[in-house]
Amino acid sequence: MNQPASHKAATDRSLSHPRHWPSWLLVSLGWWLAGLPWWLQMRLGARLGRMARGVVRSRARVAAVNLALCYPERSQAERDALLRKHFEYVGQGALETVFCWWGRQPAVDALAEIEGLHHLEDAAMRGRGIILLSAHTTALELGVRMARPYMESLGYQTTAMYKPPHDPVIDHVMRARRETHIGGATIADNDIAGLMAALRRGEAVWYAADQKAGKRVSVTVDFFGQPARTHVAISRVAKMTRATVVPFFTLRRADGRGYRLIVKPPLTDFPSGDEATDAQRINHIIEDVVNEDPAQYFWLHQRFKRKKFDPYKRRSKARS
Repeated sequence: MNQPASHKAATDRSLSHPRHWPSWLLVSLGWWLAGLPWWLQMRLGARLGRMARGVVRSRARVAAVNLALCYPERSQAERDALLRKHFEYVGQGALETVFCWWGRQPAVDALAEIEGLHHLEDAAMRGRGIILLSAHTTALELGVRMARPYMESLGYQTTAMYKPPHDPVIDHVMRARRETHIGGATIADNDIAGLMAALRRGEAVWYAADQKAGKRVSVTVDFFGQPARTHVAISRVAKMTRATVVPFFTLRRADGRGYRLIVKPPLTDFPSGDEATDAQRINHIIEDVVNEDPAQYFWLHQRFKRKKFDPYKRRSKARS
């Protein structure tokens, strides 16, 4: 197993300041946990998730609201079971992240099972950059690492868009470990120029397009039957770079013994010239994957909040 990134960062005075020591302690804990057997990590992660549900009650409530909006046909008992399982997956996702960052490559490879590799081969034949269209499933971080050998076999260097965390230590370690195991330099979520440059160089870039976007880069279309502000950046970037868009998702196997890397056919007639049509098409692709196991989707964000509609706002009880 690789040494923790904290060793490399010790020469950086700003990151070695005592105020960052708690963050380095957390990083060291993650490095240690990554050395445990994967099955034990998953058992610990599920327990961590169950504990977290009682601690981050506001997030649990957001997830419950999202499940009620997206699955109104399910009973309350069914949605409660989904919520419990979702938090177990979130806890496991935290352990999967450290396993992704510091786990041994043979151990990572042994857990991966790819579906639809021929779709990647078809995309590679086009000889252009590839946008790996994804969504925030709880095992996404590990899935990105698992895909690298397949992409390299097709001659592609991979990289990913990411939202820089506020903690500079976590940001430093995240970028260092991702760039070690994914391949190319990570691209900040607001660095559209960097994204376009990577695609024009013929690289493959992971892009999760399922979180709420600002007005300038979004349209409002349905997501699970609810109006949701949806990114249009993929349409714009694909048009400017002529990149091929390939849906590529990560889900845990139903038997709990590894992960499915799900590759769907490259999008044809994309972009269509109508950003709303493209955004709706992407949302439908994501919905189909999420419906395979809804508990694995990341339900903790306020995706459906919009002007004059806030389903996450607590309602005051009517006075008697």
